[in-house]
Amino acid sequence: MKYVLVTGGVVSGLGKGVTASSIGVVLKACGLRVTSIKIDPYLNIDAGTMSPFEHGEVFVLDDGGEVDLDLGNYERFLDVTLTRDNNITTGKIYQSVLDKERRGDYLGETIQVVPHITDAIKTWVESISLIPVDGKEGPADVCVIELGGTVGDIESRPFIEALRQLSFSVGQENFCLIHVSLIPILGVVGEQKTKPTQHSVRDLRGLGLTPHLLACRSAQPLLENTKEKLSQLCHVAAGNILNIHDVPNIWHIPLLLRNQNAHHSILQQLNLLSIAMPPDLRDWTKMAETYDNLTNSVRIAMVGKYVAFTDSYLSVVKALLHACVACSLKPSIDWIAASDLEDDSATLTPEAHAAAWETLKNAACVLVPGGFGDRGVKGMILAAKYARENNVPYLGICLGMQISVIEFARSVLSLERADSTEFDEHTPNPVVVFMPEGSRTHMGRTMRLGCRRTLFQTPDCITSKLYHNSEYVDERHRHRYEVNPDVIGILEEAGLKFVGKDDSGRRMEILELPSHPFYVGVQFHPEFKSRPGKPSALFLGLILAATGQLETYLDQHPNTS
Repeated sequence: MKYVLVTGGVVSGLGKGVTASSIGVVLKACGLRVTSIKIDPYLNIDAGTMSPFEHGEVFVLDDGGEVDLDLGNYERFLDVTLTRDNNITTGKIYQSVLDKERRGDYLGETIQVVPHITDAIKTWVESISLIPVDGKEGPADVCVIELGGTVGDIESRPFIEALRQLSFSVGQENFCLIHVSLIPILGVVGEQKTKPTQHSVRDLRGLGLTPHLLACRSAQPLLENTKEKLSQLCHVAAGNILNIHDVPNIWHIPLLLRNQNAHHSILQQLNLLSIAMPPDLRDWTKMAETYDNLTNSVRIAMVGKYVAFTDSYLSVVKALLHACVACSLKPSIDWIAASDLEDDSATLTPEAHAAAWETLKNAACVLVPGGFGDRGVKGMILAAKYARENNVPYLGICLGMQISVIEFARSVLSLERADSTEFDEHTPNPVVVFMPEGSRTHMGRTMRLGCRRTLFQTPDCITSKLYHNSEYVDERHRHRYEVNPDVIGILEEAGLKFVGKDDSGRRMEILELPSHPFYVGVQFHPEFKSRPGKPSALFLGLILAATGQLETYLDQHPNTS
């Protein structure tokens, strides 16, 4: 196995995940098979219990793993299917070591960070890197490892030591280290400053790791004298200093790396030049340039509770991007804090309330994504009601589906106190209830998670047609509440149709309003399986409906099993 390790320095948030993904894209374009591992040095077992405001979205994998959003970047860029074990955390490592200690596997040894924790890290990396993620048999050629955080973080030390030992044990020809660092420009002098990167590389070398390549993040392309200075003072060949400057969209990053011959430097370090091909990025280039040349856009109202931190909905944003590009459009997302739509906001923050409603009414479609807790729920209900009553295309995801059920029950069935037991445990009309198999005492990995099958109840519905009339669809889930099966009858009698159910027939997965141009709610999260060039069927349907193209599209793409 060949390893490419991506570390970061100076500050967090430099885009190590996109850089690591882009390196994988270029290596894959050279004909190599690539897998990925993300290391998060936090003590959490996984990302499942972490706040979206603090850490961004929780990305869900096929096997139900709740992982860091960077694994979403890997899956989208590389078109692979990762597992929960491709995300390593300090919590997972310590838990595995302590479990072995409790079983007596260490035969009375004193358990220490070195060698026991570091050995566990190395074993995990080496074993997981061998598991294929591209649907083919046998291990990949290269494993790209991203180490979260920045060099110097105290929580990263055991991982850096383990990776130093790994580099020594596998040999230099099987290990390539790429260090991502910031080159700031001070406004006063306008000079590209290399000192932060020098310090970062010095710290890394002090820990026993020497970078083979530097990936320098900057607003503008690096000057030649900046590269020369970095080369001299960081002991990295000038040809191995890559510049990842700001670009119109992130699809340009693999092209930037290719244009700087990053693949040649990596392949040379890994002794792969003899088996690799020149990178074929024609499709990728076409995709990036197509997006740059788009002029028309579509306005999408995103009504959520975490809109202050847009990474909370990263996969939704990417899925909208994929769908819009497929329709030759640029997405224009109008972020609406759901609470700003509520009646209380008209009194407390009238300007925000008026602006939110004006934005909603000017949008071509409405999307209510997932979430937890009751904050903003009243505003989401109002958004769903507006979309339903005004024939505005609507897509409700997870909580967004449950919201549409609550709104329909209140407005159409006149059940004024209809609600989810998540928001009102004593509601007399519980249309959304806690799943019987869920846990009320533990939060981590106690939801309905991962890829589950939904069976279409009829081919004569928009959703089935968008999925090319398949009898079923496999999508990823993350929820602990569901539509109450006891109220399905009265909801359907009133016109709401549940066109997709699980294999038991009691769990509602997809709803539609046949009298509406496009009013769809899904219990699953279709955004997690959307890919560049392969947009999610439901997001594509939303954009097509928003631009008046849905009927034409369905006519031109006849249903095929």
